[in-house]
Amino acid sequence: MFKSFFPNPRAFFISASVWGLVAVLAWFFFFKEFGAHIGLPNPAADAEPVIGLRKFATPAFIWFYIYYFFFCASFALFWKWFAPHKWFGWSVVGSMLIIFVIYFNVEVSVAINDWYGSFFNLIQSALKTPGTVAASEFYTQLADLLGVLLVSITISVVNLYFVRHYLFRWRQAMNDFYTEHWHRLSRIEGASQRVQDDTKRFASTTENLGSNLINAIMTLIAFLPVLAVLSVKVSELPFIGSIPYSLVWVSIIWSVFGTGLLALIGIKLPGLEFKNQRVEAAYRKELVIGEDNATRAQPHTLRELFGALRKNYFTLYFNYLYFDIGRYLYLQADAILPFFVLIPSVAAGTITFGVFQQVRSAFGEVRDSMQYLVKSWTDIVEWISIFKRLRAFEATLEGKVMDKIEQTVDVV
Repeated sequence: MFKSFFPNPRAFFISASVWGLVAVLAWFFFFKEFGAHIGLPNPAADAEPVIGLRKFATPAFIWFYIYYFFFCASFALFWKWFAPHKWFGWSVVGSMLIIFVIYFNVEVSVAINDWYGSFFNLIQSALKTPGTVAASEFYTQLADLLGVLLVSITISVVNLYFVRHYLFRWRQAMNDFYTEHWHRLSRIEGASQRVQDDTKRFASTTENLGSNLINAIMTLIAFLPVLAVLSVKVSELPFIGSIPYSLVWVSIIWSVFGTGLLALIGIKLPGLEFKNQRVEAAYRKELVIGEDNATRAQPHTLRELFGALRKNYFTLYFNYLYFDIGRYLYLQADAILPFFVLIPSVAAGTITFGVFQQVRSAFGEVRDSMQYLVKSWTDIVEWISIFKRLRAFEATLEGKVMDKIEQTVDVV
């Protein structure tokens, strides 16, 4: 699954994680301010945020682009030398490009959050004292937002086109690897489906989960400081009172609670999804063989196979029933939470309309990033089931014993 596309996967992903952590820590503790020595300083802590596209062309951003390129280039060159690989350009360099686009989109969210404060404060001023704010100021603000959105949309569309090619190359790498050993793999239950369909789904699901995880981490890095600053203006919480970093604590506790809740009630789903793919494969295989063999796919056999399929589906539906109840209750409560948290500050009149929108937006971004497992659980379940199916191929090729569930005849 991985070694067909990435060089020495275990060492590669461990080194990538360590190198990424080193890059992040080095940036915040040393290199972030180093740009001032080469004429690319960071803005002062009390400086007004730059609104619109100008934000992405400030000296601070230019310095980060240089820093990111240096760390990525050094990592890529090392792996190019250490473990040359046929798919190096797509797997290593392509992954770095996708990660950069994720970072850029997170910064777009930060730019929009800054715009909220400026625009909604302008609305408050106009409503509070009519005639003091010209219409042209609103048009200028909207033009700033439109510019950011158009660039973001353009980059996102181009990135989606690239990702589609990236995923097909990954699928091609797995397909080439498995078909080279087809004479040993064809005896495994549902082998044709695993090569034709599971490779495609594995690549797309892995990329989606990985991108979402990186996006969640980057969002936390970008927005937790914003939320910490805004917590000064929203220090009082309902029924609790004043605590430092109130918004940060609420977002962390609420997200951990939701993640734990859904992980607990959805713990059976991966195994059921995996069994479901097996009974589907067994039923489809009998039908396919029956097309060329009149003695196969007899009514009683098909009824038995479909009965196993039916029973597994009904068990799966029941487990998804209480999982979905918990998930939807949590997400609906999650939508109301920001307004509930801000009630004391709004009632006391300690925040402006612009700050209200900034807090709501930043709070939502941090919560979304920390609810990665909550929002991705069904995809994770699917990924685990696909991984187990393809893992049987690798176990066969490596001479290992297949998972116990693969050796079980009764999969109902």
